[in-house]
Amino acid sequence: MTTPAERVPILIAGGGYAGLTLALFLADLGVPALMVDRHPGVSIQGRARGINPRTMEIYRPLGLEAAVSGAGKPFAEDRGVAWCHTLAGDWNWIVDEDAPTSFPGSTAGEFVLADQSSVEPILVGAARRRGADLRFNTELISFDPDADPITAEIEDRATGERRAVRADYLIAADGNRSPIRERIGIGRPGPGVVRRFTSIVFDADLSDVVRRRALFWIVANPEIGSGGGGFATTATPGRWAAAVSHDPNTSDPGDASPSAYPPQRCVEVVRAMVGRPDLEVDVVDVASWEEAVGVADAFRRERVFLVGDSAHVWPPAGAMGANSAVHDAHNLAWKLAAVLKGWAGASLLDTYEDERRPVALRLANLTVRRQQARFEQGTDLEDVDDLSCILGQHYDSSAVLDAAPEPVIGSAMEQDGRPGRRAPHLWLERGGRRIATHDLFGKGFVLLTGPGGEPWRDAVNALRGRTGIPLEAYRVGRAAPAELLDVDGAWPARSGVGPEGALLVRPDGYVAWRAQDGSGATMLAHAMARVLGREVG
Repeated sequence: MTTPAERVPILIAGGGYAGLTLALFLADLGVPALMVDRHPGVSIQGRARGINPRTMEIYRPLGLEAAVSGAGKPFAEDRGVAWCHTLAGDWNWIVDEDAPTSFPGSTAGEFVLADQSSVEPILVGAARRRGADLRFNTELISFDPDADPITAEIEDRATGERRAVRADYLIAADGNRSPIRERIGIGRPGPGVVRRFTSIVFDADLSDVVRRRALFWIVANPEIGSGGGGFATTATPGRWAAAVSHDPNTSDPGDASPSAYPPQRCVEVVRAMVGRPDLEVDVVDVASWEEAVGVADAFRRERVFLVGDSAHVWPPAGAMGANSAVHDAHNLAWKLAAVLKGWAGASLLDTYEDERRPVALRLANLTVRRQQARFEQGTDLEDVDDLSCILGQHYDSSAVLDAAPEPVIGSAMEQDGRPGRRAPHLWLERGGRRIATHDLFGKGFVLLTGPGGEPWRDAVNALRGRTGIPLEAYRVGRAAPAELLDVDGAWPARSGVGPEGALLVRPDGYVAWRAQDGSGATMLAHAMARVLGREVG
């Protein structure tokens, strides 16, 4: 039975990192969204381990830093990558150095080794507290992308009840194979599926085998298959994850499916990997997933947007997949909110693809090369600094004014206040409390000025009062009357402006416009109009 239609501004299909964080960011901006996911709840599979500093920087203003950092504590001792025939045998360390986790000169965010099964419950709770409607065990059955508003049908998988939904926008966060992407006819060129995996989560006592915790182990053992497999820790003591690799050129998709791995076969695989034929194994969960490479030809078709794996996939080297899904959602959320609330023109939504697709194309190339360099001798690693991949992504679109031509990701991360770059990181003091620049962003636009920026405050107050656009202004300096005290005196160099200049920073923390001196205050309304794709005032 179909009940009467419900009306929502945004319908999100898929409850992984992309869908959950988009629902969270929208709810924080006061935009109702309905998220549906066919699974009963968040995954207990611990994939997508590693929350990078940019993602943590985004979580900080939401008050999630402590919870996400806490989710990473069970992995605090995990270091390096080892190769072995069995865990009980000898290990050859492929990666054995301790990589830094904090970069206080570049960001307040730190690298946290939390995985998907640990972080997703935190995101669910945060989104629901802000009013997001998250419906698990609910599937998108059909939709009409040409209708205005979009019409869709969803089904409660427990009861079979179907409900019509009308939404202004539909978000495809439905994963690698993305039925929504296929339905609207967007191709995703690239090598496609390069490896399939069967992932087995199990409980066992390995205290006499695991002498040191690694990030993961590569297990080359013909007993589990010609492709070998991998082994990893989880956040639960005594619980582990094993993955069997399948070559798509020599196997069928069904060979990796959970149905091909009944409990006894899972036990045999785990025992072969560990090297203990009598090991007691309790299988908890079995799932399959694909490693693929490809970037969609478009990230938008009319009122439908692709985020996360539906838009782009690449190897796990560098932990850039799930983090990029969060960054997609963060880029898109404020733009949807701006259009729905009437303070931006619809053309602003075009800038989502203009900004995120070039980044995806570059990251796909980089991660493929890094994966090859990690596992194949003789492959050169492209010389791009890790922080550049994470913090040095450059945007060029109509939502950025006067962006200089430069690579999407440079060889080194720079902080100089240029439009199109992430706003420079500064340690600040505000009301006696230590904060970072990016703690100020997320709700609306922020105008940062030098200590002589009083004319800017008048311009901001006038523009905000006239248009309702969320916009705040702060003076940055070494002493009062600056509202933000520049702890390290880094503002002049990192902003690239004089004492009366200003940076206009978007809600996602990217510089939209830069004015060298106070005379630019008269141009603020015009600059905002261009960034937002409409006439302001």
